[in-house]
Amino acid sequence: MVALPEEPSSLAEALALVDQLSSGVALLDGQLCFVHANPAFVVATGLTRWRGCPLPVLGQPAAELAVLIERMRAANAPLTLRGFDLVTRDPPLRMDLAVSPGPHDGVILELHAHGQHETAEASPRISQSMRGLAHEIKNPLAGVRGAAQLLRRRIAEPELQHLADLVIAEADRLGALADRLLHPGGKPHLSAVNPHEVAEHARALIAAEASPDLKLERDYDPSLPSFRGDADRLLQLLLNLLRNAVQASARSITVRTRAEHRAVLAGQTVRLALRLDIVDDGDGVPEHLRDTLFMPLVSGRDNGTGLGLALAQEIAHEHGGQIVYRSRPGRTVFSLILPLEPGHG
Repeated sequence: MVALPEEPSSLAEALALVDQLSSGVALLDGQLCFVHANPAFVVATGLTRWRGCPLPVLGQPAAELAVLIERMRAANAPLTLRGFDLVTRDPPLRMDLAVSPGPHDGVILELHAHGQHETAEASPRISQSMRGLAHEIKNPLAGVRGAAQLLRRRIAEPELQHLADLVIAEADRLGALADRLLHPGGKPHLSAVNPHEVAEHARALIAAEASPDLKLERDYDPSLPSFRGDADRLLQLLLNLLRNAVQASARSITVRTRAEHRAVLAGQTVRLALRLDIVDDGDGVPEHLRDTLFMPLVSGRDNGTGLGLALAQEIAHEHGGQIVYRSRPGRTVFSLILPLEPGHG
């Protein structure tokens, strides 16, 4: 996701670099009028006149884009509209369009070939750096699992048995994750998922590894139905969000579930969605990371990999959903929104 500076001189330099990109990028002002478009954007859209023109110059889908931009501003996080038909082209060209906050309350539009979301350019870097690691961890992981099984047989205290079971379950899940990294492109393993069972599993794992002073609370809506999803992948997503909160020095974390009616996901309205919030009282998201938070290899910590939130967003996309957030010091809320309707995900 492109991030542009506020200062005029730096902005001019950044736009000069944007003009060299092969992906289409345009900048709108606060009133959603075009102030800049790089050559790739002009070629993709076929627009000959754009400077000073309002968003509807893009044709009929502009109304959907306006809704997406409104939601992006409210969440202060980049969002993507998939399957956007550029009716300015004849025949129309199907693209994915990402929106993110721009300088001076403006908006950055990015066009990508359909099926490539905002992490597509970085995904080869993930696979190249991670596949070797995945191969190397398989053998020691099997040893960890075996040792946990031996401990499980030799201990009688129920609490210690439960911890051993967690180690075994996590070894199995990490083994599956390593297999997925070694053989990318596989589809999620879908089955009926109870969102509260996944949330409780994630809470138990975080409680086992975090400081005993951490306050872990729950606020569940028991009326929420099960849905079709990949429970292991969703567990990984929640663990990444919870660990992100712990690393932000949170002293209290609440896992909250709610039903959300008429949610907008990827530019489409769904009648019913699950919203799962991770609420923490930590330091908040640093200002300089807000435009690029879900990009791979972007981290606010010196020793961070920058993969946790990128993978979490990827898993949300696999299920037809998305992660949005709002943050200030002392209160940060990451929200996973998933459709609960048939035919999504």
